[in-house]
Amino acid sequence: MQNNLLKIEAFLQKHHVLSLCTTDALELSACNLFYVFDVLSNSFVVASSDETTHVKNILQNPKVAGTVVLETKAVGKIEGVQFRGDFLALEDNALKKLYFSHFPYALAMNPKLWQIKINYFKLTDNRLGFGKKIIWKRNSLE
Repeated sequence: MQNNLLKIEAFLQKHHVLSLCTTDALELSACNLFYVFDVLSNSFVVASSDETTHVKNILQNPKVAGTVVLETKAVGKIEGVQFRGDFLALEDNALKKLYFSHFPYALAMNPKLWQIKINYFKLTDNRLGFGKKIIWKRNSLE
């Protein structure tokens, strides 16, 4: 299981934009967000305003899903991660520092930072064989 997580983390470290899906139980919403991924907490850190539809949705329902994908037309090179988790207000100062170390220009906007604590990953990596899937689920004891 740990080896699977290492492969997923390696993929996520090479990218910086995720697609996020949220719902308020009536309507769905999707958006793209810059992220930094923290391997210690298995969390994305993102910036977003309280006025956005996705933040309004998570205030009613913090369960989210999303993707990070390598854009390619070459079938043999397809890679991507699907995830599910909980979208939470970020309180960890170390994670805030991590975000701003990757996106220092964001400091000028003084954004509100959020944490997406992951409980499920599915990595598709056709380089390992066509349709190869790697699954990781958070242990309920963590």
